[in-house]
Amino acid sequence: MRIADDAVRELDAGAEEQLVLTEVLVLEHVDRLIIRRLNLPTYRRWRTRHLRLRRAQQEPTHWGIDPRSPLVSLVSRLELDGDALAVGTGAQGVCLYLAAHDWPVVFIGPQVTQVEALETRAAAEALGTRIQAYVVSLGTWFPEVAPALVVLDPGTLAGLDAPDREQFFRELMERTPSGGVHHLLTSDTAHGVITFAPEIVKSHYAGWRFERIHDHASRGFIATKP
Repeated sequence: MRIADDAVRELDAGAEEQLVLTEVLVLEHVDRLIIRRLNLPTYRRWRTRHLRLRRAQQEPTHWGIDPRSPLVSLVSRLELDGDALAVGTGAQGVCLYLAAHDWPVVFIGPQVTQVEALETRAAAEALGTRIQAYVVSLGTWFPEVAPALVVLDPGTLAGLDAPDREQFFRELMERTPSGGVHHLLTSDTAHGVITFAPEIVKSHYAGWRFERIHDHASRGFIATKP
């Protein structure tokens, strides 16, 4: 309201009592005052900066992803048909990478700090509108999503007991449509020690088609639902 008062006073002073104030004139001048006070860029300057940022975001190295990762070829190969689901701390960079490529992404993790960190980074990178993030008790609740692409950090499941892990995979398999792709990452600790390798959960993918399997220095494996 104070900005509106300032706008009226400036218009009054500049018009030398010859200008009849209207709501439209006041509205436009309020916008100009806000732009000036916040030092907002012009649309052309903002667009140039935004396009430069988006090009950088579409590079895997921007998110700490190895350019040789099969995920990079997956993103370029898969049609944007449905949502992507990212699970666990190790999938945060992938989540943002997918959002930068216009995928609508649902992220789930068992810890509030994981979700808050992702939301903060997404907002800073202007990707927040493409990402929905939830704190989830894995094995007891699942978001309403039918993911065409799933990226899973298996280390997130290390703390689950067997029944919860079975329930999680049961839900995940049922919700994935035919032709859906799962990419399981190699889960490392901060010291580079594998804590819960993708091969441990491989038994849940009986009947699925494995496109590629890597060695211990790998980036996990990819499986496609028949």
